[in-house]
Amino acid sequence: MAENTAVESVARYATGPDLVDGAAERLLANLVAIQAEREGNVHLCLTGGRIANRIYAALCDQLEGSGLDPRRLELWWGDERFVPTEDPDRNAGHTLAILAGKLPLTSAQTHPMSAKDGFADATAVAASYAKELENVTFDICLLGMGTDGHVASIFPNHPSFEATSHAVVGVTDSPKPPSERISLTIQALNTSRQIWFLVGGADKADAVRRSVGGDPTVPAGVVRGRERTLWLLDRSAASDLPYHECSF
Repeated sequence: MAENTAVESVARYATGPDLVDGAAERLLANLVAIQAEREGNVHLCLTGGRIANRIYAALCDQLEGSGLDPRRLELWWGDERFVPTEDPDRNAGHTLAILAGKLPLTSAQTHPMSAKDGFADATAVAASYAKELENVTFDICLLGMGTDGHVASIFPNHPSFEATSHAVVGVTDSPKPPSERISLTIQALNTSRQIWFLVGGADKADAVRRSVGGDPTVPAGVVRGRERTLWLLDRSAASDLPYHECSF
């Protein structure tokens, strides 16, 4: 059996703002480096949430002179709420509003999951997104994490966490509102070259400890990148980790 050479590391930042600025700087540098290493587009899978949106805004502030070629960047989403297009709960709406002013992205480069308008149910959207995704491999997949260790819209002790051959699933009866969602599966997330977890707050410290330790009962404990898994944490979120597991 071939040795698993994937790298897993933890970066701890003193404060939430430090996490935001540091993650944005790392992300931009990595995107530029990947574009320099090979031809073709870089595929970035986005997550929603307050921390992520602050990171996207910080990234936009750092774009000038960075060398990033927006024409070679494609954006995907790890999950979405099954709500109408104009609903403020939609992840894609907030993110695209932040990025649109600084990144000249075409519709062909952005791949939000479809809204509830015109679709019968979340499962139909999931099937449509899986077809659009086809054999795309994410160069970097960004993920938040809940206090219960959930990632995207995959929740512990819930049907969304059950093994499946599907890349994208419709989620019903979500433990976190809204109840209907669309999500990449664990299997699909784990095809990513790099997984980056973006986590802040003391209320997530226990879930971070369990997930970094590989607890198979929580989704974040079993999501890992094929080449690299990076935990970007503020000091509060990392407070239950041994100090030697963390680097700045």
